[in-house]
Amino acid sequence: MNLIWQKFTLSYLPLKEYLDTSYLHGSLVGVLRSWRQSSILMQWGDIIAATLVSLVLVLAPFTVVHTTLLGVLLAACAGFWLLLTLSDEVNSANNLFATPIHLLVLLYWGVCLVATALSPEKKAALEGLINFTLYLVLFALCARILKSPRIRSFLLVLYLHVSLFVSIYGVRQKFFGAAQLATWVDPESTLSKNTRVYSYLGNPNLLAGYLLPAVILSLVAVFAWRGWLRKGLAITMLVVNLACFRFADSRGGFIGLAIALVAIVLLLRYWYADYLPRFWRIWLVPILLGCFVAFFVIMFGVSETFRLRITSIFAWRKDSSNNFRINVWTAVFRMIQDFPIFGIGPGHDVFNQIYPLYQLPRYNALSAYSILLEVAVETGIVGLISFVWLLVVIFNTGWLQLQRFRQLNSVDGLWLIGAIAALVGMLGHGFVDTVWYRPVVNSVWWLLVALVASYWNPVVSDHKQQGNSLHPELGIN
Repeated sequence: MNLIWQKFTLSYLPLKEYLDTSYLHGSLVGVLRSWRQSSILMQWGDIIAATLVSLVLVLAPFTVVHTTLLGVLLAACAGFWLLLTLSDEVNSANNLFATPIHLLVLLYWGVCLVATALSPEKKAALEGLINFTLYLVLFALCARILKSPRIRSFLLVLYLHVSLFVSIYGVRQKFFGAAQLATWVDPESTLSKNTRVYSYLGNPNLLAGYLLPAVILSLVAVFAWRGWLRKGLAITMLVVNLACFRFADSRGGFIGLAIALVAIVLLLRYWYADYLPRFWRIWLVPILLGCFVAFFVIMFGVSETFRLRITSIFAWRKDSSNNFRINVWTAVFRMIQDFPIFGIGPGHDVFNQIYPLYQLPRYNALSAYSILLEVAVETGIVGLISFVWLLVVIFNTGWLQLQRFRQLNSVDGLWLIGAIAALVGMLGHGFVDTVWYRPVVNSVWWLLVALVASYWNPVVSDHKQQGNSLHPELGIN
């Protein structure tokens, strides 16, 4: 059974050997290396790449920035990644850096390509495929440059500072008021006058989706950053991000954060197990989870706004937002039944053209309001299976590298814990919403996936280790 799991998760896939014998790899990578050796600008290739990614992270949260500009930046990232790959040294450590995650990303992209070719609205699906491809290449570029500890630290700190700036403005909206740009609360409920903050993003659910990883990573920073000044900054970030997250009043965000906190408690318990006395090894997780429950109960009793938002989750069709989502999901299930294998094609444009044929009257929607349903309707059952496989490989890769970091007692393990917990939380939020597909959230998602991939180190299988112990000369480089 263990061998089957290892094969399914590509845990011991000999990628280096495959790439060394690949004709496509040998004929493309390094084809421009002579030009790169003579180019002064390309000597700073990774720095330029980090600058492009930084611009995406800095500009994405601000609605004043037109999406066309972000598209141009993503296209620049894609073009520069291609340039770096074609001009790599053949024996470079960065030489077409590939991991099991890359292979599953490529597989999922291939399914999207087939779904585009079979789509009833090919032009709209092609546009969706191009947009999706840009994010995948952003992932490839981030996975490459995040191998550098200095760039990795810079980009994580940059995201945390940008999110802090976004949160400060959101908290200010709570105290000084903010125009409600849409009906985000049931107009018939007692919360109809409640102010839900949205900061620069224009949508409180989108704000919560953006801040969820920031909350988790700022919590990790409290453990990872050394020195009281840095820890004080991390605590400030955590408090402000949590406050803004709470004021956004996103029910999907609450679900995602709860799942992420459970994940991070379990992972931190594993990380610090050797440093804990026997009592704390046994009772730390129950005590922390009990504290979370106690805090939830206190908030539930003290804050009427929080209490009503939570109870509305279980109101089923009595809440207008719930009723809207249920009606959209009903129509989406019918779409999946009619396009079960490869779906209607990727992107919201093709969804907007097909969905009106299935929608119930007065229930217009731009998406399926669930990541899994969105994947299923866009790429069919084949796409859903490949997407779930990708998620399994991401988390398995993260777990294997976390075990390695724990043995090395490396602080990188803490950031890996943060990435895993944040990804789990974003999936939890995305189960009942599709803010995941918006540029500001999607860019952070692929940054975190790239962070997990950047830590990847080939794992030697037990069989190969036994072979090397029997023939030690085979292990000599």
